[in-house]
Amino acid sequence: MRYIISDNTDAYFNLASEEYLLKHTEEDIFYLWRNENAIIVGTNQNALSEINVEYVKEKDIKVVRRLTGGGAVYHDLGNINYTFIENNKKGFNDFRGFCEPITKALNEMDVEAEFSGRNDMTIQGKKFSGTAQCKHKERVMHHGTLLFSSKKADISGALKPRDIKFTGKSVKSVASRITNISEHLQEDMDVLTFRDRVMTSVAGGLSQVTTFTEEEVIAIEKLREEKYATWDWNFGQSPKFSMIKEGRFQGGTLEVTLEVKKGIIEEIRVYGDFFGTKNIGLLEEKLKGLAHQEDVLLKALKEAPLSDYMVHVSEEEFVSLFM
Repeated sequence: MRYIISDNTDAYFNLASEEYLLKHTEEDIFYLWRNENAIIVGTNQNALSEINVEYVKEKDIKVVRRLTGGGAVYHDLGNINYTFIENNKKGFNDFRGFCEPITKALNEMDVEAEFSGRNDMTIQGKKFSGTAQCKHKERVMHHGTLLFSSKKADISGALKPRDIKFTGKSVKSVASRITNISEHLQEDMDVLTFRDRVMTSVAGGLSQVTTFTEEEVIAIEKLREEKYATWDWNFGQSPKFSMIKEGRFQGGTLEVTLEVKKGIIEEIRVYGDFFGTKNIGLLEEKLKGLAHQEDVLLKALKEAPLSDYMVHVSEEEFVSLFM
C-alpha cells in the first residue's frame, strides 16, 4: 500500500488528486489531506441548494463537487480528510470495513469512536465523520472527514441556504449533531500531530509516507484547471432543479422562479409590483439559455438594460434573486 500525506490545502487540487489516484494509479492507497475553507458537495447534489451563498461569498469559501455521492460537508484547516483507494479487496458499500482503521486509530488515543448508522463515525453519539464511496473499474475509493478542531459556527453558517425554495431530484444533506475530536482527547495535540498519529496507526509508522512526484503534480494541476476549478463542474453539473426566491427593494417586491438544467436557465418568470417601460416577458426571453452564473447574468442585464423593465432595482439586487 502507498501512504501519502499532502501539504497542499487547495480544495480544487485535493479533489483532483483523488480522481488522479483513483483512475491513473494501480496500487492500494491511504491518503491524508486538508483543505482551506471549502464546501464539498456530493456528485448528485444541487450545489446552490446546499449552501448559504451570501456567507460563502463573504468568507471566500470554495464550493467543489466530488466524485462520490452523499451530502455536502464543510472543510477547514481544523479538519483532516482521509482517503482509501483499494483494488477489489473490500466490496463497494463496505463502509464499516473502511472505517475500522480510523476508529482503531482513535481508540488507541483513548477516544471512544465507533462506526454508526449507514456511513458515519461518532463519539458519544455525536458525529465527527461523514464518509462516501465510489467505484472506478475494479478500484473502490472511500473517503471521509475527521473533524478535529473545525469551527462549528462556520459549518452551520456555510451549509444553511436562506430564503430560497428548491425542488428537484438532487440528494439533500441531513443535519446532525457534530463534535470535534479534540474535545475528547486525553492529551493536548494540534491538528497536524493528530494527522501524523492517524497515519502512524494505519501505516505502522511514518517512514513509508510519500508525497506526490513532480510528474503527478503536473497531471493533478491539469485536472484541477480543466475540471475541479471550473463553474461547469461545480455548479453546471447540478441535477435539473427549480427555485423560487423573493426580495423587497426600493423599486418594489420581486419574486423570481427558475428552472435550471445542467447550469442553464431553461425557464424564468418574474413577478412583482415593480414598474417599467417594457414588458417583463421580453427580459425573461433574453435570460433564457444563459448560464446560471452571476457574472453572466450581470453582463446580460447591463446590456438589456434592466432599467427598461424595472426602475429603482439594480442589476446586483435583481441577480441576488437568482443566486
